[in-house]
Amino acid sequence: MLVNVSYNNKEVTKKIDQQVGKPFTLKERWAMGGIGSPKLTITETSIEIRNLLILDNNTDTCNVEIRPNGIIVGFRSLLESYALIIPYYKLTLYKGEASVYSIYRDQYFIKVASDTKAVQKFFKKLLAYKADNAPTSIEDL
Repeated sequence: MLVNVSYNNKEVTKKIDQQVGKPFTLKERWAMGGIGSPKLTITETSIEIRNLLILDNNTDTCNVEIRPNGIIVGFRSLLESYALIIPYYKLTLYKGEASVYSIYRDQYFIKVASDTKAVQKFFKKLLAYKADNAPTSIEDL
């Protein structure tokens, strides 16, 4: 779900909380060692997101926030803030090329450069959290 989060809209906030859960408390964030990614440089996106990003001439960057039931990929275009809401059951994460991570949800995708150790450490933390908190699959029974 791609949404404009520039303004404080209770209905949008409610939809986001239903999909990925409410934000972690400060104590939980501290215990996890942080829930946000460093600034990620976007290398490629799906057409819907690309159409938003080409509206301005700024460097295309995003950040990822871990939530209890999913992630939020946030980016800016012009003076608007947008978020791609991805529950864990729809999240697909690939490390294709040597320094590129691909984040997929249905028809949306964002590819980001992973040129620093901090980015690689964040994605390892994200995958570990997803694995620890995923529901039991039918193959595990």
